Amino acid sequence: MNDPIKPSALHTHMFIDGEPTSGAAGKTFPIFNPATAEEIAHIPDATEADIDHAVRTAKRAFESDTWRRMPPSTREHLLLKLADLVEKHTEELAALETLNQGKLLAFSQMLEVSGSVQWLRYMAGWATKIEGTTLDLSIAFPPGTRYNASTRRVPAGVVAAIVPWNFPLLMAVWKIAPVLACGCTVVLKPAEETPLTAIRLAELAHEAGFPPGVFNVVTGRGETAGATLVKHRLVNKVTFTGSTEVGRMIGRQCADDLKRASLELGGKSPVIVLDDCDPRKAIEGAAGAIFFNHGQVCTAGSRLYVARSIYDEVVQGIAAVADGMALGPGFDATTQMGPMVSSRHRDKVVRMIAQGKLEGGEVLSRDAAVDGAGFFVRPTVIANGLRKPLSVVKEEVFGPVLVAMPYDDLDEVLAEANDSEYGLGASVWTNQLDKALRLADGIEAGTVWVNTHNMVDPAMPFGGFKASGIGREHGKAIVDSYTESKSVCIAY
Repeated sequence: MNDPIKPSALHTHMFIDGEPTSGAAGKTFPIFNPATAEEIAHIPDATEADIDHAVRTAKRAFESDTWRRMPPSTREHLLLKLADLVEKHTEELAALETLNQGKLLAFSQMLEVSGSVQWLRYMAGWATKIEGTTLDLSIAFPPGTRYNASTRRVPAGVVAAIVPWNFPLLMAVWKIAPVLACGCTVVLKPAEETPLTAIRLAELAHEAGFPPGVFNVVTGRGETAGATLVKHRLVNKVTFTGSTEVGRMIGRQCADDLKRASLELGGKSPVIVLDDCDPRKAIEGAAGAIFFNHGQVCTAGSRLYVARSIYDEVVQGIAAVADGMALGPGFDATTQMGPMVSSRHRDKVVRMIAQGKLEGGEVLSRDAAVDGAGFFVRPTVIANGLRKPLSVVKEEVFGPVLVAMPYDDLDEVLAEANDSEYGLGASVWTNQLDKALRLADGIEAGTVWVNTHNMVDPAMPFGGFKASGIGREHGKAIVDSYTESKSVCIAY
């Protein structure tokens, strides 16, 4: 099946102050269809002047009466209107996502677009529910004076939002929906590999009626455009989703600038299968935990710990699933796994598999390398029955690579699960409630799923422990992330 979008129809500009722009210097860089390795567009490579223009525009919009004095119910209405427009353009946005990112078209429709609509509608409701408190003070001076005090949540200001390439549209909405609900303005920088849906989202926001400058999109490379955006003195808050390595750099910069930051970073999520779990359910669950979205998921279940009594059956079963998966372009309805996002990332994943094999891991599935066009890597299962210190057990691969290990008791597997710098997600597979709760209490991770994996909801906080980040997305927690608490004290 051919993709339904012609290159001439692609949106290949930045969007600043309510208008498309090609940038001050006119520099561009190519983007590709990862399923074919074909160049599909050229995107503006933002300069320092472009970033400065976008941030100053966002600052001016934030301070304008048009946005600052806008009733919360109007912000709610605008977000709901944007949700309706995203839903109306489902076919177009899903096709853009699959063309640019490589994911299966069904996932683009159900997760990227439908998920974005769900998040926009959920966060729209928070615009009218941001509240403070009243306080009863005990100040005794001057004699006879009484005090009335309260707190209120006020918008943080200009937010720099930097999102990754694995869920380009949904991650953009995860950032911009609460930002706009809270009354902030935003400069969004999508990943350099996958900017198309972010650009289209900004156009739809303008169509929905958001004032110019409230929602801006700049495109460019992380080390140039992204770094400049983070450092800009008029940015009040940085929100970043991406690698731990880059997150550390952003965190250091924000610490130097005393700038607010929230960081959702890498993961190396353990999947723990207890001996009472039906092996068929374990095979299906573990395979889905790692092979979903081609393994390009921060919470991918990349470390599998299986009770020794069922270890061989489960691991061999997952290897069979891996070997049976059909690779191909996301527009093909028979495809079960699409490509990696880029040639650079494909090569990294293949190198890490080879390193794991060199270090003594037993590769049970077919050879990972794929000949021909596109950035494909076959799903790979590595057995580490002898518990060798494999790099693929410690390091985030961010691809369809599973390392499986047996264990003998809960204390052992809990220690193994926590023996990681990461702490984003984990899952436990069992019918024994006491053991599920014991493991859920002991695992050092922001989310622990039981008998499921990779499930998220706009009402459920999401974020990491340890090197997996700082702060939480979603729910009421995200409102606090984009607002500041202001105390007002009145003497009378």
